[in-house]
Amino acid sequence: MDFSAALPTFIITLREGVEAALVVGIVLAMLAKANQSRLNAWVYAGVGAGIGLSAAIGAVFASIIQAAKLVNPQYANLVKPLMEGTFSVIAIAMLSWMLIWMTKQARFMKAEVEGAVQTVLRADSQAGWGVFTLVLIAVLREGVETVLFIASNFQEGLVPIIGAVAGILFAALIGALIFKWGVKINIRLFFQVMGIFLVLIVAGLVVGALRKFDQAFATLALSDSTWNLCFSSQISANHSCILGPMVWNTSNILPDKKFPGVILKVLFGYREHLYLVQAVAYVSFLLSVGGLYLRSITATSPQNKKKIPVS
Repeated sequence: MDFSAALPTFIITLREGVEAALVVGIVLAMLAKANQSRLNAWVYAGVGAGIGLSAAIGAVFASIIQAAKLVNPQYANLVKPLMEGTFSVIAIAMLSWMLIWMTKQARFMKAEVEGAVQTVLRADSQAGWGVFTLVLIAVLREGVETVLFIASNFQEGLVPIIGAVAGILFAALIGALIFKWGVKINIRLFFQVMGIFLVLIVAGLVVGALRKFDQAFATLALSDSTWNLCFSSQISANHSCILGPMVWNTSNILPDKKFPGVILKVLFGYREHLYLVQAVAYVSFLLSVGGLYLRSITATSPQNKKKIPVS
């Protein structure tokens, strides 16, 4: 079994999972300081419910793809890449927005979570449900991004799910190291490094999404000439339906289905066959979203660079 497809989901789940683990750790620390450790069970219930709901949403997305294929099996080669491409676009939008937004909001996260916990504790009779909801939303927000990414790579089967499970376990370990055993970890550096990997992974998702749409439109053009949306009148190995001419073919030098090409593919968006529109989109994504991300992590003022304790 090829486990290379587990790497992107591992990195994404690890980063998003650590964000959720920080929220959970801050909530538990606040409850301990307020002598409200009796509410810890509500925290763990929120974590479990968030993970369960995320998995359920992923199952729904997978079912949608399967159902769409079964409606009319003769259009399976059209519906499957079209659905995967659509999920890819949603995942690209959500991951890009959350990456930049969370980077800008990270410095305020501790204060916001503590404020939310204090508000919840004031409503003593509903405190448990308030804590549960706070944690549930934090975990679910991160989980949905991961399941969207997995849905966009549905053809990889269960392998991305293995990466997601491993990412959750490592994120939980990092949370325990910080809050339970008091290990000092440079969280700011961790998120910056993971963020760079995430930008490259999502850039690769852009390339993959374009290829899926190209496959869908090519299938549509071949099955029904009245719905020919291809830019090229002739589809060939060197000229795709909507991606333009091929700009490189490195299949004989560095195939993307064998090591090390497969690692470059899943982590950095490398493709042995790359077309013009894909190349332009990849570079444009790195310059736009990647540029915004780099500016967001370098525009921090000196006082904001000081390490903020999380407990």
